[in-house]
Amino acid sequence: MTNPSETSTLTPFHVAVPVLDLASSLAFYQRLFPVTIGRQTAQWADLNLYGHQFVLHEVPEHTPQINHNPVDGHAVPVPHYGVILPMADWQVLADRLQAEQVEFVIEPYIRFQGQAGEQGTFFLLDPSGNALEFKGFNDFSQIFAR
Repeated sequence: MTNPSETSTLTPFHVAVPVLDLASSLAFYQRLFPVTIGRQTAQWADLNLYGHQFVLHEVPEHTPQINHNPVDGHAVPVPHYGVILPMADWQVLADRLQAEQVEFVIEPYIRFQGQAGEQGTFFLLDPSGNALEFKGFNDFSQIFAR
């Protein structure tokens, strides 16, 4: 079996997260990100988030439990989910979210500037408290650079 990390083509990732209210969560994702809705019921919806299957499951009694880990002097929320974008697309998204005055957990900034693995990153929470991270790379071959 071929290890997909050894090929040049990435396959879509699937992640499902709990949301307190499906309708307000859908509105949030549709307003801020270029998502399309796939299959949907009254309790869940598949979103196409940059080619990945991101599923929202309504769990009204869910209590988000976020821990934090210190990284670069920031308290990074754990768990978190997100997408890696080309740097130019990441910058456009970061600029748009800042213009819309979205509240960030960690404001957009560049990590490892001038070093292996240089990347843009920012964190925000969805209305249900799910932590999201969006990264930007100029060179995707640097995603796992040490």
